[in-house]
Amino acid sequence: MTELDIAEVARRAGVPASTLRFYEEKGLIASTGRRGLRRQYDPGVVERLALIALGRTAGFSLDEIAGMFAPDGQPRLDRRMLADKADELDRRIRELGVLRDSLRHAAACPAPSHMECSTFRRLLKAALSGAVGRRGDRGPGHRDRR
Repeated sequence: MTELDIAEVARRAGVPASTLRFYEEKGLIASTGRRGLRRQYDPGVVERLALIALGRTAGFSLDEIAGMFAPDGQPRLDRRMLADKADELDRRIRELGVLRDSLRHAAACPAPSHMECSTFRRLLKAALSGAVGRRGDRGPGHRDRR
């Protein structure tokens, strides 16, 4: 198969050419040369870019992603690191669920003012302490008793 120029790789990967140049500077991808002023890439770079995009979406840093490739360029995924990231995502999903439910409660709370709502005040206190979304927080299903 023929090589792809930077514009075609950018189109297929859905990233700007500047991202490709940045990834090349970071050692995440490598061009095979140039045709005129345009960088050329092996078609396999598109799959590598898909792996990079997946890693970024999962929350891995570019340095962590770089470590997921063997010197020959083949993926070398650390299963423990993947499991740890999945656990981190589970925690974040729980935190976001509590935050979502708290916002829904605040939006529908029958209290005359949010500051009169005990659930909302607990949310503010938790936000101040950095504990918003931690397990054990009283959820928004709690009904205010006046």
